[in-house]
Amino acid sequence: MVTVKTSPPRTASLSLPSFFTSSYTFHSHNTYIQTQTPPQPEATQKKTMAAGGGNSGKSDDFQPFPVKDQLPGVDFCVCTSPSWPESILHGFQHYLVMLGTTVIVSSTIVPLMGGGNTEKAEVINTLLFVSGLNTLLQTFFGTRLPVVIGGSYVFIIPTVSIALSSRYSFLTDPNERFKESMRDVQGALIVASFFTMTIGFFGFWRVFARFFSPLAAAPLVILTGLGLYSHGFPQLARCVEVGLPALIALIFFSQYIPHLIKSNRAIFDRFAILFSIVVIWVYAEILTASGAYDNSVSKTQFSCRTDRSGLTSAASWIRVPYPFQWGRPSFHAGDAVSVIAASFVAIIESTGTFIAASRYASATPIPPSVHSRGVGWLGVAILLNGLFGTGTGSTASVENAGLLGLTRVGSRRVVQISALFMLFLSVFGKFGAILASIPLPIVAALYCVLFAYVASAGLGLLQFCNLNSFRTKFILGFSLFIGLSISQYFNEYLLVSGHGPVHTQSTWFNNVMQTIFSSPATVAIMVAFFLDCTHSYWHGSVRRDNGSHWWEKFRSFNADTRTENFYSLPANLNRFFPSF
Repeated sequence: MVTVKTSPPRTASLSLPSFFTSSYTFHSHNTYIQTQTPPQPEATQKKTMAAGGGNSGKSDDFQPFPVKDQLPGVDFCVCTSPSWPESILHGFQHYLVMLGTTVIVSSTIVPLMGGGNTEKAEVINTLLFVSGLNTLLQTFFGTRLPVVIGGSYVFIIPTVSIALSSRYSFLTDPNERFKESMRDVQGALIVASFFTMTIGFFGFWRVFARFFSPLAAAPLVILTGLGLYSHGFPQLARCVEVGLPALIALIFFSQYIPHLIKSNRAIFDRFAILFSIVVIWVYAEILTASGAYDNSVSKTQFSCRTDRSGLTSAASWIRVPYPFQWGRPSFHAGDAVSVIAASFVAIIESTGTFIAASRYASATPIPPSVHSRGVGWLGVAILLNGLFGTGTGSTASVENAGLLGLTRVGSRRVVQISALFMLFLSVFGKFGAILASIPLPIVAALYCVLFAYVASAGLGLLQFCNLNSFRTKFILGFSLFIGLSISQYFNEYLLVSGHGPVHTQSTWFNNVMQTIFSSPATVAIMVAFFLDCTHSYWHGSVRRDNGSHWWEKFRSFNADTRTENFYSLPANLNRFFPSF
């Protein structure tokens, strides 16, 4: 007897690996046909009954969960959206989440360049403005996934190297030193952007993605989330009396209240970020006003107090960022090569974020051509960073991809609304500065949950792999371990010695090595991809064990009808920019 769910007449089917005991044939629009498991031999039935203690002749053995190329349980996928009021609230929530990285990156690099609070506020607003533009471009013309394109930690190493360069030693005016170093960063970003655009628009990343399997993708996505662990609890612990309640509040609002309060509308779980920030921010304000930190050391006051950022007083009421606002960019070959290495890492980490976002938006696996298209527009984003002078390049925001999983709202429109918040609040700087003054331990508490969601999206890819294969176990475990171990070694060496383990007379070479090997996701994907393409690749079972056969039908843009629904360009632009 066969149980059949209805599906459209146009179908593309794949059979499950041999390690599943029941077979599922997937069809378009997430429907499938399930066939009954063949009758078990009599000896097996008796063994099952004895193990389960059954006395009715019924078999109680459990079957594995079926493989899903689209994540079930998502309330709104890429193409659907909540009501307009709810979408606006979700968009504002995405804006708050990406604001943390924007403030942290700018607050790190601007003082080293010689800038004060005024310059820091201007760089933050410039980065917000450019992030809004880049997010709109990526969601309209790039991958079309609900991803935020914002500032990146990856570019801090080459930017700090430029800011501390001895070529500025003759400058005594801090403001002039800030502008000179910013111009050098701009020139390096502009050169690096053409490298990224070439990799994307000329299809080089598409070639790489064609050989990409779920087994190689899993370590990439896992360490895209877990690799940022240093921005989680270590930053939260700088003010544990504020950060820890924020973490507890977020978990309570998102995971427990929805089950304690039965409601037809998902409120607390979808807006847990807003509730947690408001409650803990008010609590931190009370601690500051009551004088709890008046006698604390300056480091504690900076982390805990709500009036120490200096952004509100320094920000302009209205200021529109514009290209070359710091002057004409300068170009140095060594700086450009260092930033190109950071752009390469940004490509890899953005790829991991794209995959996580596609899962939480309930989209099908990303075709190689769409991967390449997204990387090309990431290059455009880095070009805009260089033209406007943000001090850092761009990457797909990991924390915002995690927010898709927390809220179960993977709507493209929501992220586009968040981009409008970035544009608006960057121009009206005072309002944006107030929100940017949220204590960073609260932001770190959010990261503890959001980065974890991205890591779990990578773990979900293992459903396509044969975890009973020792080849799979080796590639997965070794790439995860070596990705964390090598990056930890490079980062610790830098903190202890003031320079990386690669310490030659060539500064640009040192920066390239430090940038690449301090990224856990980059190290993991290089190891996993190499091993997956070389280790026992001639064996016939490899393609089934690493899950390649599950992604085979998505290698071509037109092979599955759902692909066009999620990834096609607007206004029928696919006619002029076809995907191969």
